[in-house]
Amino acid sequence: MTLNELKKGAVARVAGFSENESGQSTVSKLREIGFAEGDEVELLYTGLFGGTPLSFRLNRTMIALRKGEASLIKIIPENKAAA
Repeated sequence: MTLNELKKGAVARVAGFSENESGQSTVSKLREIGFAEGDEVELLYTGLFGGTPLSFRLNRTMIALRKGEASLIKIIPENKAAA
């Protein structure tokens, strides 16, 4: 499951990042802004038009991502609301 599939209010743990080469520069940027394996993340808000941007709580910080960026982050859901 990837971060862009998380339901609003659901909590998950970062499990890793996409292996595809075209997203490697984006993955590097995601790591630089604080995403790391094992971090807790929660989807707080989605945009009105097309559901983007997505606003997440990462540890104690709010971060907004595009769906394409969120799709590069693999997660493990922590509760049934995420499934």
